[in-house]
Amino acid sequence: MLQQKFRYADGVLPNVIALSYTLGAYLGGVILLALAPLPGQIIGTLLVAHALILSGYFFHEFAHNSIFKDAADNGRWGTLMTWINGSCYATFNDLRRKHVRHHVDRADVITFDFKEFLLKSPAWFRRLVLALEWAYIPAVELIMHGYVILQPFIATEKKQNRGRVLAIIAVRTAVFAALGWLAPVGLLGYAVAYLIMLHVLRFADAYQHTYDAFAILQGGTIPEDKVRDHAYEQRNTYSNLVSVAHPLWNLLLLNFSYHNAHHERPIEPWYRLPQLHQKLFADAYPQVLPMSTLLAAHHRYRVKRILSDDYGDVPELPTGQLDPSAFYGAVGVSFLTAV
Repeated sequence: MLQQKFRYADGVLPNVIALSYTLGAYLGGVILLALAPLPGQIIGTLLVAHALILSGYFFHEFAHNSIFKDAADNGRWGTLMTWINGSCYATFNDLRRKHVRHHVDRADVITFDFKEFLLKSPAWFRRLVLALEWAYIPAVELIMHGYVILQPFIATEKKQNRGRVLAIIAVRTAVFAALGWLAPVGLLGYAVAYLIMLHVLRFADAYQHTYDAFAILQGGTIPEDKVRDHAYEQRNTYSNLVSVAHPLWNLLLLNFSYHNAHHERPIEPWYRLPQLHQKLFADAYPQVLPMSTLLAAHHRYRVKRILSDDYGDVPELPTGQLDPSAFYGAVGVSFLTAV
């Protein structure tokens, strides 16, 4: 029965295990946050954080229809993932459509130009955002998610979603109010888990491309100012692996870090990406930038990247490897806020 549902026969076991863990970690973590003493709430915070992270990457899998045969099944499960990670204010189809453009146009196709917004904002507000980012509060990501919620009320193209968004706000407010009533510290733990998710997803997103970014609400075309072909795609894509020596660690992010392999074959399911990566590139591939080599740049440029006109430089060393020390990274390009 299950084999008839899943797109690939070898995907039944890994997907059942990973999805069960994601749902179990989320529900178990929330229960610990609501009912357990402080040590259990700390464990609950970490479980919820990891479930939120995995739900984001599972949404990505469902958006590529790489889990189930039926697009409707991928849509239903993808919608469930957005309810878990809080990106449900946008519809699954809107999120999916924008992410597919990322692959087709070979660009970071976003919805809201936060850099222009900040530059046009009062100086005090811009300084506040930069100060929060300096203090490791992901203010830009919070603005992007907030814009998704406000979009139906400020963009006439999305006004048909106003009732839906208000209903979602009512439901989620009631649930979080109940959690806060049961355990105020548990509600704080959930907020910490959410911030952890934002940090992890933005760190992964920051160093996977040096594409050009374009803010497009609906329709629109990408300027034909350069050749964005397959060679451009791979040259401007990076595999920021959690670990090269220990591939199993990459499962913490559902193998999303094998990004060159993903862009080579977007329909390849998450559990096959390490094998595809080895077949196509191997670990000596210059585009492999282990996360350990990116931590310093992520810290050093945490403020500079916010208003930078580009993502910095990734020059080639005499050894043929790439030097990421001046790689500022992207920000505000999450597939959970591109609608």
